Amino acid sequence: MITSSAPHRRTLPAVLAAAALALAALLVPAAPAFAHDELVSSDPSADEVLDALPAQITLTYSADVLASDGATVIQVTDAAGTSLTDGAPTVSGTAVTQALAGTASGAVTVVWRVVSSDGHPIDGTFAFTVPAAPTPTETPTPTATASTTPAPEPTVTVTMTAAPTENTAEASPLPWILLALALVVVIGAVVWILLTRGRAGSSGDGSAGTAGR
Repeated sequence: MITSSAPHRRTLPAVLAAAALALAALLVPAAPAFAHDELVSSDPSADEVLDALPAQITLTYSADVLASDGATVIQVTDAAGTSLTDGAPTVSGTAVTQALAGTASGAVTVVWRVVSSDGHPIDGTFAFTVPAAPTPTETPTPTATASTTPAPEPTVTVTMTAAPTENTAEASPLPWILLALALVVVIGAVVWILLTRGRAGSSGDGSAGTAGR
């Protein structure tokens, strides 16, 4: 019995066509996903260790980011969950910049969300590290120690003041008394001489008168 191969020949192209349609159906929904933009780089980069919190972070994408209001969101928080962003992010072509403020130590987490050039939102997250500031070392306060050297004794200076010279003339009235006695004696002598001469003269005058008679 001879079997015809014609039906098998007609079935093979149909199977190949069905397989091609199935493959196309799988590839078509996935095509837009390959068109989405993606984050190319960041400054600081993921897992970078910095000396201090930078003034800003910059995210660079593979195509221009749509700059519509509220479409771009950048959240930056420290290890305690405190926000470090300062104002709203700015979009310039493929770059998105977010200003930062404050201080941080430990892991700093960045969560971003933008709208790619095809209109689809994309998001992601990464982290960098800011080491904790070193704790200042306390300087020990010097302890005052008692000095074993005895303090010098105060020197007492004694000044000898000469006693004032006694004025003997004022202290004793004896010289004045002797002077007064001398004056009295002199005056008495002068009076006695005068009286003696007067008496002698009177006696002479009387004797001469009596002789005349």
